[in-house]
Amino acid sequence: MAIRVFLFALLLLASPFLQVSRCQSDSEVEVAEVAEGDDLGIVGDDVQVYGDGNFNPAPGVDTVCVFPKNTARLVPAGEETELLVGVNNEGESSLNIIAIKASVHLPFDHRLLVQNLTAQVFNNATVPSSAQATFPYIFSVYKYLQPGSFDLVGTIVYEIDQQPFQSTFYNGTIEVVEAGGFLSVESVFLVTLGLALLGLFGLWMYGRIQQLSKKTKRAPKVEVGTGTTDASMDEWLEGTAYAQSLSKSKKKK
Repeated sequence: MAIRVFLFALLLLASPFLQVSRCQSDSEVEVAEVAEGDDLGIVGDDVQVYGDGNFNPAPGVDTVCVFPKNTARLVPAGEETELLVGVNNEGESSLNIIAIKASVHLPFDHRLLVQNLTAQVFNNATVPSSAQATFPYIFSVYKYLQPGSFDLVGTIVYEIDQQPFQSTFYNGTIEVVEAGGFLSVESVFLVTLGLALLGLFGLWMYGRIQQLSKKTKRAPKVEVGTGTTDASMDEWLEGTAYAQSLSKSKKKK
């Protein structure tokens, strides 16, 4: 069973352009594309799909989910995100695909519903016995939903002999990010903070260099020796004992 599901997932990855395929027998394969406005319909959040009841999965029906070119499962808020739902019918009867629906929950408690995503209805899609089919599902979360990790629960509703069933194709984590990619509030804040820190570091380094350059400057030379006495100095010393002794020494010479 695990090997069959793994091979089915590989087939789903290798054929993302196939939206619905119907296999009549092992020797005859018919591929049909879903026509816009004909076999595929999108309904609002308030539309009830089979009364939004909880049904059991049918025996022999396996499902797999792939996010094309989005292995990180990043979901930009307010923008469309596509995933592919693969159905492998090993039962004895054909499946009549009714709709794909999903909901977003808080990861620590699924009882806390964040958003019921738009249901996607298929008006004419069948999966015969011993056949595989791929169905697209396009959804978008609230534009102002806070970025972070949430749990996505996706189910596909189908009929077998007019009896409703449903299978959960995905029950795991998605990462909601802000639309616009790199220009998010967090990234702008981090870049601004980094530039401010670099500016402060540059000012600190400039101050340190200025201090070191002042210390390395040479002190001015002080010349000691005989020299002429300034006239103002002579006037200031005139009449003092130093002046009298200086005049006596000159007379002796």
